[in-house]
Amino acid sequence: MKNYSRHFVAATCALAAFSPVEMMAQKQPNFVIIVADDMGYGDVGIYGNEYIKTPNIDQIAREGMMFTDFHSNGSVSSPTRCGLLTGRYQQRAGLEKVLLVPRDDKDKEVGLPSEEITFAKILGDNGYRTALIGKWHLGYLQKHHPMNFGFQKFVGFKSGNVDYQSHRNRYGDMDWWDGLEMKDMSGYTTTLLTTLSEDYIKENKDKPFCLYIAHAAPHSPMQGPDEKAVRTEATPEGDKNSDRSNKEIYKDMVEELDWSVGRILETLKKYKLDENTFVVFFSDNGPVINNGGSAGGYKGAKGSPWEGGHRVPGICYMPGTIKEGTTCEQTVMSFDLFPTMLDMADIHYDDSKKKLDGTSLVPLFKGENLAPRLLFWGNGNKTISVRDGKWKLVRYNQKGGITLHLFDLNNDPYEKNNLSKQEPELVERLDKEITRWAESVYSEVPDQFARKVQRTNKK
Repeated sequence: MKNYSRHFVAATCALAAFSPVEMMAQKQPNFVIIVADDMGYGDVGIYGNEYIKTPNIDQIAREGMMFTDFHSNGSVSSPTRCGLLTGRYQQRAGLEKVLLVPRDDKDKEVGLPSEEITFAKILGDNGYRTALIGKWHLGYLQKHHPMNFGFQKFVGFKSGNVDYQSHRNRYGDMDWWDGLEMKDMSGYTTTLLTTLSEDYIKENKDKPFCLYIAHAAPHSPMQGPDEKAVRTEATPEGDKNSDRSNKEIYKDMVEELDWSVGRILETLKKYKLDENTFVVFFSDNGPVINNGGSAGGYKGAKGSPWEGGHRVPGICYMPGTIKEGTTCEQTVMSFDLFPTMLDMADIHYDDSKKKLDGTSLVPLFKGENLAPRLLFWGNGNKTISVRDGKWKLVRYNQKGGITLHLFDLNNDPYEKNNLSKQEPELVERLDKEITRWAESVYSEVPDQFARKVQRTNKK
């Protein structure tokens, strides 16, 4: 791997000049989507972390486009994965909460609705090989299996997290699948997912493929590569069995994840696929601070409506298509990747029945700006936020009633100064936009989720 200085010259995405997407080789591009689990904005070297060493993630950032305003669709796992796969607000599918391992029949019914259309389905219908290697977290019944949503190959786990050594979920049940069958495989989860991904690239090097690598790291349980199993059949529960501090273990987990990113890039280069493969790296939500994660100074963490809950490291890499050393300050979300991939593959998709909410990022790769748009984050009847350029309004439903918090993120990125009283007209306009958005997305919630989300659009 190359050894780069921490100092580099970065152009803004609006000023980049490079080979446009239309000039790519005629062969359809491959796609590799790498998703970290619970990694914070400040957990990566190039994003300011000097304790954890991430030379490989730093490298793709320096050789590609590094986003400073990249957001996961949700501040917890399942919602973000739903938004990523469907290119739509997860609220439309009724998935804005974490899907816990079910312990009764009612909970088992919750999952990605069968009528949802994923990027894997559309790419597969257009000649792509598609695979999910790693975490699913969108349902546990066979009808929710990823191979029913366009993934031709699935190896990994269905729950929110597994023991890195024993591959057991939080109740001590085995949770490792090879296709439709449960079949455990030996190995530390991060290392195992990497080997499986390398094998998949090798097997599909002569045909267009889309590989979604959904890592477990650095989500709990706290286990570095040399830690023994925490969860066994005899002792099902547990998140740690080491005397080391969480900070030390977390460092090992992130650095093993960084090693994995390096291995994937080396494999692409080995088979001369790197210039025809669009690689994306981001995290599904903000960090768990007590585990050792860092939000990089942003307010909040995993599960919160503040920036630390969903502003995450985000990187796009494709030599010859994305100019190296480019820093992009425009606001984007993970559901933008669905339309981006279709745009890059020149695939027409009629989304009249399932309207995409995301937008293609290809204009950024051409040095252009995205059209202005409003972006939303929702968490049932607790919070809904809207972003309009530099402005962010958070409608917060607490026991004492609804409060409104307005921030100028250009001048107050850490959300310290609530300007709602100083900007009443702006607050009123954005609050109306929240109500409009809520009425739109919750009206589409499938009947299977008729427990109904209590809306916050009436104060």
